[in-house]
Amino acid sequence: MYSCPLADAWSTVKASPSPTYSTATGMDVGWTHVALYAHDLDASIDFYARYARMGIVHSRKGDDGKRIVWLSDRTRPFALVLIESREPVREPLGPWAHLGVGLPSREAVDERCALAREEGHLKRGPVESGYPVGYWALLGDPDGHTLEISFGQEIGMAIDGAGG
Repeated sequence: MYSCPLADAWSTVKASPSPTYSTATGMDVGWTHVALYAHDLDASIDFYARYARMGIVHSRKGDDGKRIVWLSDRTRPFALVLIESREPVREPLGPWAHLGVGLPSREAVDERCALAREEGHLKRGPVESGYPVGYWALLGDPDGHTLEISFGQEIGMAIDGAGG
């Protein structure tokens, strides 16, 4: 088995429950965002709104004039940052590398899968994989990045259990 000294050292760090920001500075601490390129930014914003329940929490233009948006489902201080690309995205996130979003029920997964199938975004699923993976499907966003939607994953409980 491969061992990484830095990762091994971090594995002994205990999670701090709250707050998710530094009380001294008010700045975020911990995992804050993932950034991806998007060729058709408006189509990507629409995709993540419909399939991942995300909305724009910040928008601006970069120094080069490209639009940048932060999307969030507002359940935690975490954002998907989409950066406008004038060229089509050449290396999308996938096929198994993906963003994952938990939904409130199997029915919510099924509803989004039906819509994704109709719109040509469904890549795989839905699939029931049992504990701890749950009920999931893979969707392709307008640039080919992979989004997993799921119900029944217990990542929060695993993190809580590892923090003690």
